[in-house]
Formats: sequence, C-alpha cells, structure tokens
Amino acid sequence: MLFCLDVGNTQLFGGVYDGNQLLATFRRTSSVRSSSDEFGIFFRTVLRENDVDPSRIDMAALCSVVPDVVHSLRNCFRKYFRFEPFVLQPGAKTGLKIRYRNPLEVGPDKIANAMGAVARHPGRNLLILDFGTATTLCAVSRGKEYLGGIITPGIYTSMAALESNTARLPAVEIIRPAEVLGRSVVESIQSGLYYGTLATVRALVDAVTQEHFAGDKPVVIGTGGFGRLLESADVFDEFVPELPLIGLQRAVELAG
Repeated sequence: MLFCLDVGNTQLFGGVYDGNQLLATFRRTSSVRSSSDEFGIFFRTVLRENDVDPSRIDMAALCSVVPDVVHSLRNCFRKYFRFEPFVLQPGAKTGLKIRYRNPLEVGPDKIANAMGAVARHPGRNLLILDFGTATTLCAVSRGKEYLGGIITPGIYTSMAALESNTARLPAVEIIRPAEVLGRSVVESIQSGLYYGTLATVRALVDAVTQEHFAGDKPVVIGTGGFGRLLESADVFDEFVPELPLIGLQRAVELAG
C-alpha cells in the first residue's frame, strides 16, 4: 500500500492507495510543527481508524511546501514504518517540461497537481485551480508543458488579513452567502470573500485561456481545501480533492 502526503502551509492532506484504489483520506493542521514521534503515532492511529492495517503500508510519497517538516516526516517513516519515503523534489522524474525561467522555483505541490491532472486528462490543455492558503492557477499544455502559474491570497488568508488589519471587522464563517449584497457586516465580508474569489478565478481562467490556449477551452480542475465552496459555481469542470495524491502516486511509478 502507498501512503501519500501533501503538506501545505495550513493543512496536511493524506491518503492511502491499494493499487489504484484510494482507500481513505484525511486532513490535519500543519501550522503546528510536530516531531517524528507525533507524526508516527498520528499516522498509525488514523490508518487504524480508517480500517487500514499500518503494517501493510510499504511505501510513502510526500510533497511539501514546508521544508522544515520534511526532516520529521522522513524520520517518522524510518522509525514507525521501516522504510525511506519518496520525496517529490527537484530532480525527480515528472514527465513534465517545466517552462519556468527557473524550474527549481515551482513548488512540489504544483508539480504533484500537474502530474495528477495529466494522468486524468492526457492529451488535453489543463488549468488547475488550487484553493488553499493561497489560491493558485497552473497551466499545462496538451504536450505536458508546465507553462506557468498565478498566485493570489487564499480565501482564508484574505479573511485573516481583514481581521488583523482593521479595527472593527471580525472573523467570519466562510460560506456562500444567500445574496451578493450583504445586509450586515458579517454578510458583507462573506460576500466579499466568496464572490471576490469567484470573480478573480473566472477572470484568470478567461485570461489564461485566451493568452496561452488561443481560446481553445482547457479542462479546468479544482482542488484544495476551500475548493468545495465553489464546486457548484460552474467555475471548473471537475473538483478533485485527491489531485495531488494522484500526482504523487504517478511520481512513485515514474521513480520505479
């Protein structure tokens, strides 16, 4: 069985594959740093709670945008699972042609998403929207070229900025409001967060489609913790929360 981990700035997202079947997924906060023992105990517990025997895990793959967590995770798998995990990092086989000026700057989470998207839709132009701490857009051509990306503040990050930099605006529950115009401070913030993100994403999808795909509509894929909020807004063709896990599974296959 393959244990996959996507470590973001806010959340750690994991899943377990038995062959090509995704047996279970889980999330936990990554904002609080953990030791290798804390990770090990958590992983073994969450596996058992999902009816997966930890002794059946024979490989792990991870991508992380939090470099100081990787050391603890490596030691966790060495001690609690008795193997060296695969870490998606520069130099790994990806099957992608990276068109960044400096390919080393592309985050491993973006590479995992791109690999997952290509695996699901080979031979198609792709736009990947990831709704996490940052809201990001990545473009991949039908020829597996990673063309570049866009990074904007995520919906929770935007709310936190409003709360911390204003005297009277509170933190709010992040939901889709019933109307565009709010009739209270809370509703107004919720509307700004939801419809502001929606308008931004729609504009970016249109701009990249015209500029890089000559108007040829790409497959638009949504992923990330806050992506579910926009799932019914007709902004992407499919929502695939496990997209980075699919990419990690593919990376392990390529590594042989």
